[in-house]
Amino acid sequence: MSELRHRRGEGDGNDKVETAGESDHVDSEEEKVLEEKYVDELAKNLPQGTDKTPEILDSALSGLSSRWRNWVIRGIFTWLMIGAFCLLIYGGPLALMITVLCVQVKCFEEIINIGYAVYRVHGLPWFRSLSWYFLLTSNYFFYGENLIDYFGVVINRTDYLRFLVTYHRFISFSLYCVGFVWFVLSLVKRYYMRQFSLFAWTHVALLIVVTQSYLIIQNIFEGLIWFIVPVSMIICNDVMAYVFGFFFGKTPLIKLSPKKTWEGFIGGGVSTVIFGLVLSYMMSQYPYLVCPIEYSESLGRMTMDCEPSTLFRLQEYTTPQFLQPVMKALGRDKINMYPFMIHSLALSIFSSVIGPFGGFFASGFKRAFKIKDFGDVIPGHGGIMDRFDCQFLMATFVNVYITSFIRTATPQKLLQMVYNLKPEQQLQLFYALKESLEHRNILNMVPDTPYGIEV
Repeated sequence: MSELRHRRGEGDGNDKVETAGESDHVDSEEEKVLEEKYVDELAKNLPQGTDKTPEILDSALSGLSSRWRNWVIRGIFTWLMIGAFCLLIYGGPLALMITVLCVQVKCFEEIINIGYAVYRVHGLPWFRSLSWYFLLTSNYFFYGENLIDYFGVVINRTDYLRFLVTYHRFISFSLYCVGFVWFVLSLVKRYYMRQFSLFAWTHVALLIVVTQSYLIIQNIFEGLIWFIVPVSMIICNDVMAYVFGFFFGKTPLIKLSPKKTWEGFIGGGVSTVIFGLVLSYMMSQYPYLVCPIEYSESLGRMTMDCEPSTLFRLQEYTTPQFLQPVMKALGRDKINMYPFMIHSLALSIFSSVIGPFGGFFASGFKRAFKIKDFGDVIPGHGGIMDRFDCQFLMATFVNVYITSFIRTATPQKLLQMVYNLKPEQQLQLFYALKESLEHRNILNMVPDTPYGIEV
């Protein structure tokens, strides 16, 4: 018996019955042709940042060839972005966190707009609103997790906020359920497949953008150096790979990005390692950049003042065997350096070898839809997502690296966990800790001191 399938009629709502083999073949051929035409049309309509240049700059560079014109435009806006990045660092953690949120929203918009264009569903009810609702919901969850982790001690002391801390995940899940029900109720018979495709598209965008920005915020809380150094490494690698590729590039690196060359890849990698070591040495000297953001009991506020950890104190190291002849020629057999520089070496290698694959991934995505850029915000560069495709991958690695090799439990985080216990459990913990400290002769009971103890 022939396998049959039902096709939904688009005009009168009747069902047509056709042989699967014949109809599938015809449909697939027709759909393939239509899809090709549509993707070509899509490429023309979506904004292309590399083609957008301010009029004044465009007329000033009219005498240059397209190759050098693009070089100058990219160079100008690269330095403008580096300058803006330095200003944000000067503005401190709050300015950086607000910027991360703004970048996240813009990246999400650029990805979602391509999804709308691809699936041609501009007229579907509520779907644009749903996408932004899921963005707000996911931000409430992830940013709430960060606030609880690092500001929980402060929040728990405010009675009306304690409820939000205790039931944060339940509230987040409830908000997501509202969006889920909203999506199901918005389904339209003719567009089931497209709507579910966009639903998946939205969630992948959230996974790529919101989760990574959450990890970036965590890195900032660990100390500004954990944010500034990795971001600077990606910028350095991108710039130097472009410079080396522009002047010396001859050997293609990967088909996804025909303009990428082995010369640029290697030159950018070596430059990034050297740059990372120098930048790490300079920044390790400033407590403002290396101290984590913590709540100070004595000051009653969040602070970045601390005694730098051993990571950021000069240590004396014996040079490796293969470098000893060089060191002896310089009259030294040992070298003074910050332990953080060893960790920065791992970060720079990742940003040079694996980091560019974030850009290759984005290139493959854009080639699938025959577009050059995600947007047209930055002349010569494209959209915000075009500049942050590698940064998101780097942020994940830095967070994993910190949790695996660096982070230890702090009194503030342990105290936050204690505040979440029931009163009787807090008392039980207090007496158990007090008994342990007394047994080890760490505490001497002195009536005149606060809480009756002196360490």
